[in-house]
Amino acid sequence: MSVQGFTDILQGSLAQYLQFSVKIGGDVAQHSQLVQQAFNAQLQFLQLASQCGKPANQNDLMNLLKPTSDCISAIQNFREANRTSQFFNHLSAISESIPALGWVAVSPAPAPYIKEMNDAGQFYTNRVLKDWKEKNKTHVDWVKSWIQTLTELQQFVKQFHTTGLVWGGRGAPASFAPPPPAAPLPPPPVLDFNIAPVDPGVDRSALFAQLNQGTNITSPDMQTHKNPTLKQSGPVPYRGTGDVSSGSPGIQADKPPKFVKDGKKWIIEYQKGNDQLVVENTEMSNVVYLYKCVDSTLIVKGKINSITVDSCKKTAIVFDSLVSVIEYINCQSVQTQVFGKVPTISIDKTDGCQIYLSPDSLDVEIISAKSSEMNILIPKGNGDYTEVPIPEQFKTTINPNKTLKTVVVENKG
Repeated sequence: MSVQGFTDILQGSLAQYLQFSVKIGGDVAQHSQLVQQAFNAQLQFLQLASQCGKPANQNDLMNLLKPTSDCISAIQNFREANRTSQFFNHLSAISESIPALGWVAVSPAPAPYIKEMNDAGQFYTNRVLKDWKEKNKTHVDWVKSWIQTLTELQQFVKQFHTTGLVWGGRGAPASFAPPPPAAPLPPPPVLDFNIAPVDPGVDRSALFAQLNQGTNITSPDMQTHKNPTLKQSGPVPYRGTGDVSSGSPGIQADKPPKFVKDGKKWIIEYQKGNDQLVVENTEMSNVVYLYKCVDSTLIVKGKINSITVDSCKKTAIVFDSLVSVIEYINCQSVQTQVFGKVPTISIDKTDGCQIYLSPDSLDVEIISAKSSEMNILIPKGNGDYTEVPIPEQFKTTINPNKTLKTVVVENKG
């Protein structure tokens, strides 16, 4: 019955997803073939599990799971190799949520794990809906079919494998089955839930005192490569100075402040001079949205999906870990400090952005457009940071074959 239930998913919602992917075509269609292979690999594994006993050791189990693991890696690698694709959000939605197939190695609650992975892709499925719902209904149907596939997978696991994968318990032990040559299952980035949370006993008062110093982010004496004192004492996070009322009219906090939780979304708007903003008791599916906040500091405790900072000025965000991205849009003089992991940082139409990374976030991807005065501070391991500016100036030439060649132009000033 378990195998039949999984087969129903393949022939139902997954088949619809594959059809819509083919209809969209291009990278989406090609990506969907890898997804189909991943589900087929899991079907074969479930067929084996239904007939055999549980492997005697973890290495045998990892060997049996390797085909599924390889498919998940191929799906995510395809996304990384096609970051310039017009369907990048489609590819990312699948890549962020496909680790749901790793439920077979999760106990005692595999069904909630699938939901977490489904929620992890929500940031990108929402982008697909935003970009395409007025252009092409096929993309909307594509999103619905994929979400439905994972929803049905969660229901399937809840019904047949409530506390973990159920083995058939008869026939030869699965460990005797000839496994393919394999290494242990490599967990994709979003499967890494073992990031050590920030110790609640750590005194953050010094950090927040520095956040409130009121020093301009772009001033030369705040840049470690121009101020030897900072190199000795460590980084001083930016908090900004000046009268906020004299700033850009589009960034003034001119409405009543708002701090509410609406479902999975924390909405924080029009906060002015507030250094006591704290989001806690969070879940991995939560998202945080800041809008038109001025001269304020937000602390986000726990691992959540994403943070969006829209039209804020002189605002600092301090957080533990994210599943997907922190995004700055139309901001001025903002700062981020991450204690755990952040896969992606997006900076768009923002002037003045200071980002303090953690040792766990050195594999971060930073995407910037139409922005200036952006600095990344990389930890050295001794409490000090290395400050590296993000390039703002480029030179483009035309190749003989009529293509463009663009290179970074360093600013020597």
